[in-house]
Amino acid sequence: MNQYASMIRSLKTPEVMERLLHLYGSRDGMLVEQTARYTSLLKRHEEFFHAETPVLMVSAPGRTEIGGNHTDHNRGRVLAASVNLDTLAAVSAREDMVVHVHSDGYPAMTIDLGSLDRRPEEEGTTAALIRGVAARMAELDYKIGGFDAVITSTVASGSGLSSSAAFEVMTCAILDALYNDFGMDSKVRAKIGQYAENVYFGKPSGLLDQMASAFGGLVTVDFRHDDPDVRPMSYDFARRGYALVVVGTGGSHDDLTDEYAAIPAEMKQVAACFHEENLRRVRPEEFFSAIATLRGKVSDRAVLRALHFFEENERVVRQVEALEKDDLDAFFKEIIASGRSSYMYLQNVYAQKRPTEQSLSVALAMAEHMLEGKGAWRIHGGGFAGTTLNFVPQRELSAFIDAMEAVFGPHSCHVLDIRPEGAAVIRL
Repeated sequence: MNQYASMIRSLKTPEVMERLLHLYGSRDGMLVEQTARYTSLLKRHEEFFHAETPVLMVSAPGRTEIGGNHTDHNRGRVLAASVNLDTLAAVSAREDMVVHVHSDGYPAMTIDLGSLDRRPEEEGTTAALIRGVAARMAELDYKIGGFDAVITSTVASGSGLSSSAAFEVMTCAILDALYNDFGMDSKVRAKIGQYAENVYFGKPSGLLDQMASAFGGLVTVDFRHDDPDVRPMSYDFARRGYALVVVGTGGSHDDLTDEYAAIPAEMKQVAACFHEENLRRVRPEEFFSAIATLRGKVSDRAVLRALHFFEENERVVRQVEALEKDDLDAFFKEIIASGRSSYMYLQNVYAQKRPTEQSLSVALAMAEHMLEGKGAWRIHGGGFAGTTLNFVPQRELSAFIDAMEAVFGPHSCHVLDIRPEGAAVIRL
């Protein structure tokens, strides 16, 4: 029996099934779905590569941002969690520095890691992320090498669950597992992913997405210092009768990099007025007393975005306290306030360049109509297009999904479970 057949057989063993339950949750049909998914990936790896060396399964989860909308890039606080949707690879090591990737929905790709220099022509591509991760690992004295990978993902691009961070964290985990005994600290893995996205891919993201994917579980993170303070939390929303539902509104992220980049840039313009690099180094009372003098030095939108930062940063503290006290009413109040601040002050619910396209606004208005007094709703992630996050009573879940999917299409709703583990190697 070759290794592929042996691995596929092991998917039915109690040990592996328990591992899958741990990673993906226990909803009806999950084991059947994941077993079929893993089997398909292994068969494709055999078809393309027929590896003689060991084949590993490497997974990195998507993430949900629960609190702290656009605070991380100015050293703020966040509340986030990894989810039971992931980017998954069947991968084997090579003896050279060449990477071969077959990824669902994309052309096959070959990358030579013999050169790790940034390539402008790769900016905005998957190749940039792989090269950027490898380059940063090499700079930090980690071993790197080539690999053959077949990849699939349930973290769809544009889903608001950070497919890019999941891919970056998975790539780092692949190189760590193949060449470094999978011993890397989660913070280091997250920072390597951010480096690849900022420097090689060309998107000025904060560190929230990569931290949530790398660590796993529900975490609150304070980015005040270079070494972020990560505090694991535990809260069972399902036990309290609520489902976390992300609604994908179908809005396009194309040509929105400048919209995303303007948010940290404008916040830092305000910080510069106080001779600081970021808003976290500015005292809130100092900011609020200086609004009159700020106008004219920076745009009114920059002032409003800074106001959002200061208030959102404190909201995260109150959200964490509410969960620790098991006070869902107080928690939901803060979630709704966060969403309204994003809409009014941060202004990332629709793109300035496409003001007539407001799918997120429609989804938020529908959620408010259905959930007011019962749950909570807010923008999710970067904004401008994409998704909303909703806390929906279980008894109303079917009606909520039916209403949203009637507007935004079949499979636009994802019911999420919090995944307790970040980057993972599944050995079969």
